[in-house]
Amino acid sequence: MAVAGAALLGTLAAPASAQPSAASYTQPYQRKAFEIYRTIVGMRTAEGQAMVPAMADYLAGQFRAGGFPATDVHVLPFTVPSGEKTAGLVVRYRGDGSSGKKPILLLAHMDVVDARREDWTRDPFVLQEERGYFFGRGSADDKFGVSSLTATFLRLKAEGFVPSRDLVIALSGDEETGMLSVRDLVTTHRALTDAEFALNDDGGGGKLDETGTPVAYFVQSAEKTYATFELTVTNPGGHSSTPRTDSAIFDLANVLKRLEAYRFPVAVNDTTRAYLREMERLTPGPEGEAMGRLAADPADQAAADELWRRPEAVGITRTTCVPTMLRAGHAENALPQSATVTVNCRIFPGEAVDAVKATLERVANLRGLTITQVGEGLPSPASPLREDVIAAVAAAVHARYPGVPVIPYMAPYATDGREVRSAGIPTYGVMGLFMKDSDQFSHGRDERVPVEQLFGALEHWKVLLTNLAGRSGVSAAR
Repeated sequence: MAVAGAALLGTLAAPASAQPSAASYTQPYQRKAFEIYRTIVGMRTAEGQAMVPAMADYLAGQFRAGGFPATDVHVLPFTVPSGEKTAGLVVRYRGDGSSGKKPILLLAHMDVVDARREDWTRDPFVLQEERGYFFGRGSADDKFGVSSLTATFLRLKAEGFVPSRDLVIALSGDEETGMLSVRDLVTTHRALTDAEFALNDDGGGGKLDETGTPVAYFVQSAEKTYATFELTVTNPGGHSSTPRTDSAIFDLANVLKRLEAYRFPVAVNDTTRAYLREMERLTPGPEGEAMGRLAADPADQAAADELWRRPEAVGITRTTCVPTMLRAGHAENALPQSATVTVNCRIFPGEAVDAVKATLERVANLRGLTITQVGEGLPSPASPLREDVIAAVAAAVHARYPGVPVIPYMAPYATDGREVRSAGIPTYGVMGLFMKDSDQFSHGRDERVPVEQLFGALEHWKVLLTNLAGRSGVSAAR
């Protein structure tokens, strides 16, 4: 069976002896996880392809074949504003109710950012194993999560595990484009998805250094609000041979210089304070020192200035607004009648979108400037640092990597967790994937994950769920 499983990959380079291979994993639940992973990576569930419903149907069949009653497996059709059909999938793993607690909701998404064959070294929609990695679009984001959750449910069911509360998987169909399907799952279909809290297999995760040694595990307990604005300057224009003393482009350039000089105030919450405190120990030099000082005193301006110069750190400490696109003019020999800049903001939890817009207006300080919000800018409150969740995550992480620090984290990007938190369900990104920074190719060419991480994630989720939903509060699966 191990040899046959490897052959399923099609083009398979012989791995070095020290590198794990899919053929190295022979347990039935490992083979099932690999089969599901290979199949769904092969589905081009990108915008415009209308393949998400087929993937939802395939997974629903896996759950029904694995012993889940058809009445607990729900494929929920959804149409996005463009008219394309997508879907959500909700599966309930019924417990015995002995804990008296509401369910735990488990999140992942079925859609992916599209990929073109001519841009990739390999076919992006054929899972391939090479040099100890699985390659394919969605191999990390987020068919890794879908496969991990699905295979874990099937494994626990086959092992006879009866949770002390219901566990509910909710898979969305448009996380990469609109996140409207997950909003539908936690609003229109709230009776199916209501939970005490949610665990997101598209957030958090572990960091490996470049030697492959685990450094830290991050629990994503907050996300910044994503909001985009267009700032537009208008002008009567005219012939370029008769320049005016005012100019839409010059005026907009002056606005951009004022925005460049402005810094939103430093902000902290429980998540970021804990993150800064823990990262002080792991980050050498002035950056680590600044993290510790800012955790102790958010008013420490010198520490804030040090982190302002660190792109990977500045987003953790405050709201940020940066210009990302420009457009102006209509002819090379005409004075522009308008000039527009797109400004993308990542807003610290608890700060209102309207307040950020008002700040942009004040900083721009230009009469006649119009600022228009693009999209919704849905706020996402930070989730409280629950001791039971953090302890269970630590147990799962330490079962694989003893002693690795578990650190709360606020993501500057957005996931389905934004929608679930906004609907009143605290959400924690706790995926079972550890990666090197140099292997991070989500949304890019030749996306990949280490082979052993797929199978390690199965152990991660088993320990995590049996700790949170075992009848004694500890692992109850055998």
